[in-house]
Amino acid sequence: MIIESIMSRDVQTVRPEQSLREAALAMRSLNIGSLPVRDHDRLVGMLTDRDIVVRAVAEGDIEHRTVAEVMSPALKYCYASDDVDAVARNMASLEVRRLPVVDADKRLVGMVSLANMVHSERAAATVMAQGVATPH
Repeated sequence: MIIESIMSRDVQTVRPEQSLREAALAMRSLNIGSLPVRDHDRLVGMLTDRDIVVRAVAEGDIEHRTVAEVMSPALKYCYASDDVDAVARNMASLEVRRLPVVDADKRLVGMVSLANMVHSERAAATVMAQGVATPH
């Protein structure tokens, strides 16, 4: 089974120049904890609720900050054509709960999360066994 068959296709993104407030409001309304950051048709980073808290709220200034200032530019992703089990192992080794999915041209086409892995029992078992969903 390949990632394309289980990924979520309707992915909300934010732009680097958007305000953190706009991004946080989008996260709240969508009930999600991360947003891919897109500059035109290229994925340039990820913004998580943790990024907002640790890099902006903790410093005391969220009103005048942009997504680009606090996003994580070190981007981890997988390809739509990747094997689900291989991605599950990669997610476990990276200790991440979600990954952007890109096509052969590295354009964002979806997201895959632990919830998506439920569709593949072997992949879910791999992720769980290697500790991604283990309490810290």
